[in-house]
Amino acid sequence: MERGATVFGRELRRRRETAGLSLAGLAQLVHYSKSHLSKVEHGIKPPSEGLARRCDHALGAAGELAALAAPPASPPPDEESVSDPDEVWTVVFDGGDVWFRAASRRQVLSAGAAGIGLGLLLPAGHGFERPAASAAAAAERDGARVLDGFQAMLAQSRALGQVLAPADLLPMLFGPTKALRRVAGQSSGAERDAMLVLASRFAEYTGWIAQEAGDETGAMWWTDRAVEYAATAGQHDMAAYALVRRGLIALYRHDGRQTVELALRAQHATRDPRIRGLAAQREAQGLAVLADRDGALRALDRAADLLDAAPTTAGAGPLGPTNSADQIEFARGWCLYDLGDTRRAAESLRAQYAALPATALRARARYGARLALALAADGEAEESASVTGRVIEACAQVDSATVRVDLRALARELNRMMSVPDVAAVRGPLSDLLNPAR
Repeated sequence: MERGATVFGRELRRRRETAGLSLAGLAQLVHYSKSHLSKVEHGIKPPSEGLARRCDHALGAAGELAALAAPPASPPPDEESVSDPDEVWTVVFDGGDVWFRAASRRQVLSAGAAGIGLGLLLPAGHGFERPAASAAAAAERDGARVLDGFQAMLAQSRALGQVLAPADLLPMLFGPTKALRRVAGQSSGAERDAMLVLASRFAEYTGWIAQEAGDETGAMWWTDRAVEYAATAGQHDMAAYALVRRGLIALYRHDGRQTVELALRAQHATRDPRIRGLAAQREAQGLAVLADRDGALRALDRAADLLDAAPTTAGAGPLGPTNSADQIEFARGWCLYDLGDTRRAAESLRAQYAALPATALRARARYGARLALALAADGEAEESASVTGRVIEACAQVDSATVRVDLRALARELNRMMSVPDVAAVRGPLSDLLNPAR
C-alpha cells in the first residue's frame, strides 16, 4: 500500500503539469521553496495541511487535492450531558490560582479537604435551593431591580472578558449564576423565568471563558447548565445553541465533518434566526476545513441573511460574539484562509482587525492571530511579524487557549522566514508565549 505522501505528491505533480505550471511557478504561488515542493512531489516530505490547501486553491482542485492530506477524523463528541445530577461545583484555591471543578458529593466527601484543596462547595443539583431570607425579600420587593443589577453585571463581565485572563475572570462568574438560581427558587411566573434565562446566559458565557482557559470539559459542563436553566424557564432554543458551541470545539480540533454535522443539527433544532445564523456560520467554517469552497461561501451568505433578520435583543444582549467588526466578514476571511486563498483572506481579515477598538484585547488577539497567519501564508513576512507582535502583547494580558491554536500554526509558518529580521525579532517572544515552562 502506497504511503499518503507518495499519493499526494504524484497527484500534485499531475495537476501542476496539467495546469502548465513549472515547479518554480507553483512555488511562487504558494510561498514555499521549489526544493521543498520537489521533495513533496517525490513523496520524500509529507505535505502540511496548509500547503495542501494552498496547492489545492492554486491548481483549482476543488478540495480533491487537500483531501489527500487531511488528517483522520477525531472521535465523535460525547452528546450526553457531562454533568452528574448528584454533583457539586468546587471552586478550588491553590497557591493563588482559582479554578472550577465539578465532582460528585461522594468524591468530595471521600477526598476530604486535603484531597480537593481549600474550596467553596456549591450544590449543582437540578432543583433550586431556598435562598437566604435577605435575597428572597429583595426579589419579592423589587424583582425588576434585581434583574437589572444582574444584567449590568453580565455586561460588565463581558467587558472584563476583553481585558482579563480567563483564570482571573472565571471566579467572578460562579457567584452570580448561583445567586440567580437561588433567587429564582423563591420567585414565580414571568419573574422566575426571567431570572432563570439570565442565569442561563451567565452559564453560557462562563462556558465560553472556560474554553478560552483550555478546559473543554468545563466549557460543555457550563453550556449544559445554560441549556438546563433555559429549558426550566420554557425556552428550548439554548439546546440548539449548545450544538453551535460544540461545533466550535470540533472546529478548533480541525474536524470539519463534526463541525458541519453539529451546525446542521443546530439549524434544524430551532427557528431562532440568530442561532440559525450562527450555526450557518459554523457550517461554513466546517466546510472550509473540508475544502468545500462553494458550500462554505453559500453557508456564509445564508448566515448573513439570518443574522440580518434577527431582532434586536434587549436585556442580556444577543447570544454569541459581539464586537464592532463584521462577524460574517471575519468568518469569510477565516474560511478563505482554510480554503488556501490566503491573499483574499488577508484582505478581509485586515479590514475587520482594523475595525476593532483598542480596548478589545481578546478580540484583537483572536482576529490578529488569524490575520498574522494569513499574511505569513501569503508571503507578507514583515506585516505578519508586526501583527504577531501586537497579538503577543494582547495574549500576555488576556491569555487564550483558542488563539494559541492559530499561534502554533503561525510559529510554523514564520520558522520558514527566519531570514527576515522582523520575523526573527518576534520568534523568541512567540516561543515564550507558546512554551511558558521554558
